Amino acid sequence: MNIAVLNAQIPFCEGGAELLADDLVDALAARGYNPTLITVPFKWYPQQTLVDSIIACKLLDIEEYNGIRIDKVIALRFPLWLVEHHNKALWILHQHRTAYDLWDTEFNDLVHMPDGRRVRNLIVREDNTAISSCERVFTISQNVTDRLYQYNGLESSILYPPPRSMEKFYFEEYGDFFFFPSRITPLKRQELVIEALAFCSADIKVVFAGKADDEKYFERLKARAAELNVEGQITWLGHIGEQEKLDLYAKCLMVLFPSFNEDFGFITPEGMLSSKGVMTLTDSGGALEFVTHDETGCVVQPDARQLGEELDRIWNSRDLAKTYGDNANSKVKSMDISWDNVVGSLLS
Repeated sequence: MNIAVLNAQIPFCEGGAELLADDLVDALAARGYNPTLITVPFKWYPQQTLVDSIIACKLLDIEEYNGIRIDKVIALRFPLWLVEHHNKALWILHQHRTAYDLWDTEFNDLVHMPDGRRVRNLIVREDNTAISSCERVFTISQNVTDRLYQYNGLESSILYPPPRSMEKFYFEEYGDFFFFPSRITPLKRQELVIEALAFCSADIKVVFAGKADDEKYFERLKARAAELNVEGQITWLGHIGEQEKLDLYAKCLMVLFPSFNEDFGFITPEGMLSSKGVMTLTDSGGALEFVTHDETGCVVQPDARQLGEELDRIWNSRDLAKTYGDNANSKVKSMDISWDNVVGSLLS
């Protein structure tokens, strides 16, 4: 069976969505299928470029290339699920969030465009038509499923994606640092962690790993750390390789993931596979499907003082970190997160 995996591409930007698409192609190939990844560059500004992207995807013909018939399409992100095909399944990573859950937040740029509301309405209409026409609609989390029903009235099933090389995660110790691996961008809220350190009584160390989407924002974070006199408690590693990531998970005290309304977030199950609890926030979305407060980690209000107090509590109670880590590992291993489950469901 020839299968095309469709994903929107933001050039020079690589995150969980890009890794997931590559891993899905590999998983399909390992099970005897003939997959290929088709990406289309996606630029959401100015507004006419966004509209042009919608039109371009609707005009694409991917039924056949060079005499090779594409038997199945699996679309992952907007606007690629607008592409027409006779046998299309969706595995929705997220919708175009500025038209949905980010509309009334500080993270929205669409609302400030000249005809932002009209473009938003266009996106919703196109999503409603394209998604409702598919017999098989899956999402990567309950959070994404809930959004799809809230904003579009459409139902879907959940397929959690496996972390890359999940069999390689291991435990070594509960060390002397909290680990926060993530792209450096306002939605991930590294700034809140920096501000929380100013409220900590202990000399808590945080290791940040991840590439900055915007160097100006990164410089602002470093300036904020200096302003609060906590720069000595912070290590910025930038982009790291897979083995270094595994080692840091294995050695940290606990994992931090305070992202705003995250779709899924590989960081949570990755930390749990390393027998580490996860500290997240009450509005962090997908992480809350894995983290139960005082059981598999900590769930804190999105407030710097409260987050700082919780960091202190764990830092001074290492037995709690072990309890959370053991529980977290048992939890994630009980959830049947596997490529066999994903591939079987998408192709059923």
